[in-house]
Amino acid sequence: MEVKATERYASGGPAGELYAQNLALAFRQTVDRLGDDPAIVAGEGDAEVRISWNELRDQVGRLAGGLASLGVGKGDTVALMLNNRPEFIPIDMAAVSLGGVPFSIYQTSSPDQIEYVCSDAGAKVAVVESAFLEVFEQARENLPQIETVIVVDGEGGDHTLASLERIDPDFDVGDAIAAVGPDDLLTLIYTSGTTGPPKGVQLTHRNLMSLTSGVDGIVDLPERGAKVISWLPAAHIAERGAHYYLPVIRGCTVTICTDPRKIVEFLPRVHPTWFFAVPRIWEKLKAGLEAKLAAIPGEDGEKARQGLAAAIEKVRLEQAGEQVPEQLAAGVAAADAALFSNLRQALGLDEVVAVNVGAAPTPLEVLEFFHAIGIEIGELWGMSETCGVATCNPPERVKLGTVGPPVPGIEIKLGEDGEVFVRGDSNTVGYRNMPEKTAEAIDDEGWLATGDIGELDEDGYLRIVDRKKELIINAAGKNMSPANIESHLKAASPLIGQAIAIGDQRPYNVALIVLDPDFAPVWAAQNGLEGKAPEELATEESLIAAIQAGVDEANSKMSRVEQIKRFKVLPTDWAPGGDELTPTMKLKRRPIADKYASEIEQLYER
Repeated sequence: MEVKATERYASGGPAGELYAQNLALAFRQTVDRLGDDPAIVAGEGDAEVRISWNELRDQVGRLAGGLASLGVGKGDTVALMLNNRPEFIPIDMAAVSLGGVPFSIYQTSSPDQIEYVCSDAGAKVAVVESAFLEVFEQARENLPQIETVIVVDGEGGDHTLASLERIDPDFDVGDAIAAVGPDDLLTLIYTSGTTGPPKGVQLTHRNLMSLTSGVDGIVDLPERGAKVISWLPAAHIAERGAHYYLPVIRGCTVTICTDPRKIVEFLPRVHPTWFFAVPRIWEKLKAGLEAKLAAIPGEDGEKARQGLAAAIEKVRLEQAGEQVPEQLAAGVAAADAALFSNLRQALGLDEVVAVNVGAAPTPLEVLEFFHAIGIEIGELWGMSETCGVATCNPPERVKLGTVGPPVPGIEIKLGEDGEVFVRGDSNTVGYRNMPEKTAEAIDDEGWLATGDIGELDEDGYLRIVDRKKELIINAAGKNMSPANIESHLKAASPLIGQAIAIGDQRPYNVALIVLDPDFAPVWAAQNGLEGKAPEELATEESLIAAIQAGVDEANSKMSRVEQIKRFKVLPTDWAPGGDELTPTMKLKRRPIADKYASEIEQLYER
């Protein structure tokens, strides 16, 4: 991978050849190559289910026959409202094989939100899980165009998945697959809609195939035996891309994690080949590992802590392009053999070819920690409009603090104000039913305005400063990145689960802080407050003092104008998909500002 770069432009070079003209054909090629190898693994112990590629192809054919009988054909949208489960890939692929456009709905959606996206998409058929049937039926009261609801796991609706498979089990989907071209729609990804109605990002087969060939130039997955874990919401492009599209194209076994809160438990069960997670997962893993290292008694504990410190020093020297002293390298190698290799195996990350993080900024301390123990996390960056990825740190050539260079097939340029523009075959063709928004986002030369502010280095590696519309501009006119401030806060104390920095048009910055739901009870037990609920802990003087120590630590690493002068610990938790966080744990800044307006104003009262 050779990147061409200047101060304001970078190109990842040409992408490779497309695997196939559409996803369904690429899937068929994988089936022909891997046959009886496992495609999907779900459950555990006696309840474990393993579906081979041949079995998956056959199920896709039966489901395609059922969907075709319901009138699903080329260009028809199919709504999916499912948790992570083994039925998702076959039903989605069945719709794709017919030339249909399946799209996913966030599981936390209200009836009004379901109604909006289904109406905008024009869906006639919906596939839902029984857990969401009641809320979907409420939405359906105002969706006369929804003709059929299929329930995947029980009774209700108009069909079950089993009854759908029985309608036309010998259906030949081959002609339908052949008729799907690279510029036909593949899916719709609906944005979170925190600043207005959700926009339906339209992605084509070409978008996906181009991106996949580009990623191939960075991540070298084995031809056989690669493993990934499905655990993010399928309504997000990260899940569809990393744990569905790429696996069926490249032949990775997908293990289903039905409860995303248990992803850390799944890692040592699966030992994935490629693992992607949002920053909060890595922050929690770091806190847990540091606690374990701190608990090692005596001389062994001291050796472990010294080994970690040496490894972090080595990482920093390497990142700075400086020579690593032989004695330091030898000490780190010894620590790796005695300790870090065991940690990687215990985590289940001892077989990874690539490990990535994205969707939000990751604290530098977190990245340094994992590089030190031999897990070379690389930040990547992209958005739904770029089919999920536009830049990615290549394994073994990671630059910490950057999101990497453009992937092959992608060009990047910076606007006068630093806004990042992206061009490539993986860019969306536009927003559904929103030609004005499409024209605002994509110019006549194909450049997509991302809304992110960035910087490029001499090697074409991109650093994201923040969202253009989210920069804090204080009363004195100073520009600051709230994401950078929040990253420092979360890295400074394991008690801080979430933090939002506020200071736009204000004389100084303040923060709302939410306790980490896992670490707070541990801290409480260690400090004589065992059993106290979060709302009680939030007002405890000793906890406020511990948070203050973390804020002071974070402030020491920021300029004076960036520092947090006051904060409030909120007596609540912020759940993914709730009022404050998107399903991928991004802050919903405007809704937070509205919901906690009185708490924010109190922080500015003198």
